[in-house]
Amino acid sequence: MSVANARPALTVLLATPRGFCAGVDRAIQIVERAIEKYGAPVYVRHEIVHNRHVVDRLRALGAVFVEELDEAPDDRPVVFSAHGVPKSVPAEAKSRRMLYLDATCPLVSKVHVEAQRHFETGREIVLIGHAGHPEVVGTMGQLPDGAVALIETVEDARVFTPRDPANVAFVTQTTLSVDDTAEIVAALRARFPAIAAPHKDDICYATTNRQEAVKTVAARSDVLLVLGSANSSNSVRLAEVGRRSGAAAYLIDDATGLDFDWLQGARTVGVAAGASAPEVLVQGLIARLGEVFDVTVEEVEAARETVTFKLPRVLAG
Repeated sequence: MSVANARPALTVLLATPRGFCAGVDRAIQIVERAIEKYGAPVYVRHEIVHNRHVVDRLRALGAVFVEELDEAPDDRPVVFSAHGVPKSVPAEAKSRRMLYLDATCPLVSKVHVEAQRHFETGREIVLIGHAGHPEVVGTMGQLPDGAVALIETVEDARVFTPRDPANVAFVTQTTLSVDDTAEIVAALRARFPAIAAPHKDDICYATTNRQEAVKTVAARSDVLLVLGSANSSNSVRLAEVGRRSGAAAYLIDDATGLDFDWLQGARTVGVAAGASAPEVLVQGLIARLGEVFDVTVEEVEAARETVTFKLPRVLAG
């Protein structure tokens, strides 16, 4: 290849950790094992995780995705998604004598337990999260209507009026922006100094680690590419964190979403992946970049993850 036709050099900074977290890995395994054990079809209430590629692959194996339980027959297994479900959902499944498998992430279940504990001690509960997100719907659905107040912004925190300002507690969605949530918590604490907080932050380790990795990579990058679906809360947050850290950041489903115009003049590109995005998408994007650029890949490790979660006993072994 002549010098005139040489591909421009591009350094790819690969954010680590990235991709599947332990809760997502467990949820996907639950659907796969259920199909192996019970045969197809296995019904899944809501997308098991928010990633189109994962959902399409499981659908090809025999999973049928439905939004509500009444779309599933009584005589086939049903899996509840990693985001968690309101208490009314397993109650309905029991009343119909359905075989159901709960793929709720254990860290989401921890938030459910916290909310229940606060409710039982008479505290008024604030949930920091995004309205309509399945995890928020599931957490609010653990308790009677009106028991949980949803706060989405600092402004919401400033105008929230509890019945008893001295008896308030907060929990959070697990996939939020760490920085945004800290601002909301600070606003709540300024108004309600006695507010009860989680023993350990509700924002999950994987969300926190991926955001820290993105901050590190984005600060050194001209452009940040985040692999993840648009309905994935943690993936959307990664792109936001990247922009705040100084990079032009784009959220794409896969390599086909890449617009090379974004990379005009770029010498360093960061690549990250949301907690529900499979690693094959990362490698596909690097290969796509390699079609145009002379790519050098550098891993940037912000944390090392060793967390695993057990499968339900009925599927273990």
